[in-house]
Amino acid sequence: MDIRKIKKLIELLENSGLGEIEIKEGDDAIRITRNTPFVETVMAAPAAVAPVAAAAEQAEEASDDMASLPEGHAVTSPMVGSFYAAPSPESKNFVEVGSKVKVGDTLCIIEAMKIFNEIESDKAGRVVAILKEPGDPTEFGEPLFIID
Repeated sequence: MDIRKIKKLIELLENSGLGEIEIKEGDDAIRITRNTPFVETVMAAPAAVAPVAAAAEQAEEASDDMASLPEGHAVTSPMVGSFYAAPSPESKNFVEVGSKVKVGDTLCIIEAMKIFNEIESDKAGRVVAILKEPGDPTEFGEPLFIID
């Protein structure tokens, strides 16, 4: 194998970001390996845990929020995602306050990881409250609608 070809391979390896190149030409074979510097992986420190007093305060606020909801059956979010009241921004909402719904009627869409999931009513009745605005984030188990 010609030394000029070997030099070209070395240049190719240096300019490409590859760690190794191997060429076979008939009975001749050459492998060129580049020394790569040792890269140390640094792990991030774990997130700080909220003090017990702060956690208790958050739980109390959540129970206060639940107590301020209107009477009726709460339809909760089955997943974490983004709330959408209509199939598209220019479309009419699936339901409005006062709408009558049956079991299985679509109430909203929750987008999770670019997948749009239709949330259906699990109770027949009248929509008393819509607790989210389009684009709002939702948490698992968080109330979305109140049906009477």
